[in-house]
Amino acid sequence: MGRTLYLECYSGISGDMTVAALLDLGADQKVLEKALSSIRADGFRTEITRVKKSGLDACDFSVILDKNHENHDHDMEYLHGHSIEQAHHVHTEEHTHVHDCTETANGHFCTEESDYGKEHAHTEEPGHEEEPFYTEEPDRGMEDLHTEKTAHGHRSFHTGESGHDHGHIHEHRGMKEIREILLNSEMTDRAKETALHIFQILAKAEAKAHGVSEEQVHFHEVGAVDSIVDIAAAAVCLDDLDITEVIVPKLCEGTGFVRCQHGTLPVPVPAVVNIVQQNRLTLKITDIEGELVTPTGAAIVAAIKTSDCLPEKFTVDKTGIGAGKRKYTCPGILRAMLITPEKKKEDQVQKDVIWKLETNVDDCTGEELGNVMNLLFGAGARDVYYMPAYMKKNRPAWILSVICAEQDIFALEEILFRQTTTIGIRRSRMERSVLKREIQKLSMPEAVVTVKICTLPDGSRRCYPEYESAAAFAAENHISYREAWERIRDYWIRERRGVR
Repeated sequence: MGRTLYLECYSGISGDMTVAALLDLGADQKVLEKALSSIRADGFRTEITRVKKSGLDACDFSVILDKNHENHDHDMEYLHGHSIEQAHHVHTEEHTHVHDCTETANGHFCTEESDYGKEHAHTEEPGHEEEPFYTEEPDRGMEDLHTEKTAHGHRSFHTGESGHDHGHIHEHRGMKEIREILLNSEMTDRAKETALHIFQILAKAEAKAHGVSEEQVHFHEVGAVDSIVDIAAAAVCLDDLDITEVIVPKLCEGTGFVRCQHGTLPVPVPAVVNIVQQNRLTLKITDIEGELVTPTGAAIVAAIKTSDCLPEKFTVDKTGIGAGKRKYTCPGILRAMLITPEKKKEDQVQKDVIWKLETNVDDCTGEELGNVMNLLFGAGARDVYYMPAYMKKNRPAWILSVICAEQDIFALEEILFRQTTTIGIRRSRMERSVLKREIQKLSMPEAVVTVKICTLPDGSRRCYPEYESAAAFAAENHISYREAWERIRDYWIRERRGVR
């Protein structure tokens, strides 16, 4: 039976915050490490640590890239403070080249249009840069001020071995390549399906933002690694915790603008707006300056959310806190809870629909009717019964009634037509209330018997010994059926109370 997850996104949500919160909830770190080690992508390692956020102990999940894949996407000062000229000055002195990529949750989106995302070589001409699209992963923090940030992400710098720039080619990964990487990993099928769904939501949102088809949206080689890791890790943790219901009432987002090479973009950024719109998520704009919801965070919510309403009453089984890496005026945490909704009395009563087939027969023998009852039960009838009646011309007759599911109607009617003398059958669709019940084996000193346990609306339970089992028990112990029935029930009551 699956578990219910409640995500409290008052400080927004990002990919790494989600993974950290799920790990803090108890997702198996070894299961995650095994899955991530099977991903066919180079240049990364992960680190799981404990940090303090607003004085609270929180889990921190980091994807650490090697120098060939490093993206340094933690520069708060550039995003909200440093000028472009200042950032250029810092990096020009270090003889670095600039390549602009679109980033979504540490992943980079480019397209195949003429001026965007083509394979290219860097040159040493100052300010010569190609201009693919931009997205941003804001909650990654501010540890490294060595890299310029773009509106939706960062500007990635590449330097030759001796400090001089060397021309080189970048590959681009589209959904086909991402799908192959995930499907060839050792993730479970459910985790793979979740991860692919998240990527598809991202691709659709980016395609709309930039006016291209989903097939033209590609993840840039440099940033795709940590994007894949974040999304795969979230999917693995959700699967490991057996999360089947996810409640996210709202996403709290900041306000203002985020700087990019070409100017500024409003918060929430276009990719987040598109995900919210396309997936009917509830967004709340706060007065916090900065971007709290990343495209990856929004896509994860869109992929897994099953409800936006908390139950009226529930118990909290466990709490996990995932740390964000940016510093805003809000706590910068994602709080996740495993909850158990309180069952209402009416929840103990199940509602369903059955059908009743009914016919009157006045010229069938008792042997024929006994035989047809057996045939009807064998074909799936829930119940079969007869009631005496008087028909026209004062003929004694039987009303034959059959209770069944809709899918069994045709087969049961065929039996009635072939095995009785009826020439017409009435049908009635009926709604009913049914107590929850389960069949259990009860180990008594004398024998193992079968009982049916029913739960009443007030939560109390009753035991009903099954007929065949009670009859066999009576025969084996040379007692009456009534005595056998009562002995079985009494033993069940004593077992529940812990009395032998």
